[in-house]
Amino acid sequence: FILVWTAIAHGAGPILVWGDSLSAGYGLKADEAWPTLLQSQLRREGFQHTVVNASVSGETTAGGRTRLARALAEFKPSVVVLELGANDGLRGLPFQLMADNLLSMLDMARQAGARTLLIGMEMPPNFGATYGERFRQTYAQVAQARNTAFVPFMMAGFATRQELFQADGIHPTAEAQPIILQPVWQPLKPLLSQR
Repeated sequence: FILVWTAIAHGAGPILVWGDSLSAGYGLKADEAWPTLLQSQLRREGFQHTVVNASVSGETTAGGRTRLARALAEFKPSVVVLELGANDGLRGLPFQLMADNLLSMLDMARQAGARTLLIGMEMPPNFGATYGERFRQTYAQVAQARNTAFVPFMMAGFATRQELFQADGIHPTAEAQPIILQPVWQPLKPLLSQR
C-alpha cells in the first residue's frame, strides 16, 4: 500500500493497458506479452509506474467502452494505452461506431486525469483494399481529433513475417512481443512522469 501510495503521490500512477487478445497475450505465457515486457522496460529506465494489463481477448470497442469507467475509478491510471478495434474490423462493425467508441474512451481517460496513447491496427489484405484503408484511416482520424499520442499500426515491421505469428495467423508469437513494444515505447515514454 505504501509503495503504491508513494508512486501515485509522485505522479507515477499506473499505466492501464486497455486492449484485446493482442495485448492480453493470447496463446502466450503470462510473462511473454508486450505489457509485461513494458513493465521490465520501465524498471530498467528508472520509472516507478506499474503496468495494469486489463485487456480481454475478443473485446470490441463497445465492450471496452462499457467497462472503462469502472477500471478508471479502480486503478486511477496516469496513462491509458488504448488498443481496441481489431475485433470490430474482423466482425465488420460500422467504422463510425468504432470511432465513436474510441473517442469516448479517450475522453473518459482524459476526464479521469490520464494521458492517452492510441494503438492502431490494420486489416488483413483479404478484407479488400477499400475496407482496409477506411479501417486504417479511422484510427488516424480519431488520433487527430483528440490529439493523442498514436502508434498507427501495432504490427508494423513484421506483419508479413509468418514465422512471427501463431498457427492462427492472427496472434503474434512470443518472439514478436519485443518488436511490438519498440514503437509503443517511443510515444509512451514522453507521457510518463519524470524519474
